[in-house]
Amino acid sequence: MRGYLLRERDVLRGCPVGRLAMDPEIVADETLRAPVEATVGWLRERLAGVVREGVQRGEFGPELDPEAVAAALMAIVQGGYVLARAAGSPAAFDTAVRGVLALLGPGREPAAPAGVR
Repeated sequence: MRGYLLRERDVLRGCPVGRLAMDPEIVADETLRAPVEATVGWLRERLAGVVREGVQRGEFGPELDPEAVAAALMAIVQGGYVLARAAGSPAAFDTAVRGVLALLGPGREPAAPAGVR
């Protein structure tokens, strides 16, 4: 999960999949929307799997709902892109990532920012 949240990305460009999901022509066409939906579904399931593994290993408390946490992580990353683009700075993205890592438990805050400058 840390790897996903902290991977190097050019946050000011935004997310390519997120941009597709915001395109009215793509979301209105089932054929065009299908690969976007599949990609989002794959990522959500992968993140949920990582959370499940963390719960099983005792890295997270048993109260965490893996699917809900995965959806929240994706929403935070997508929202981080929006915040960074609106501010013209990756700092807003980095703040969102630090915040979610802090919510997941002590010692999960990153030492270095995730955004590319």
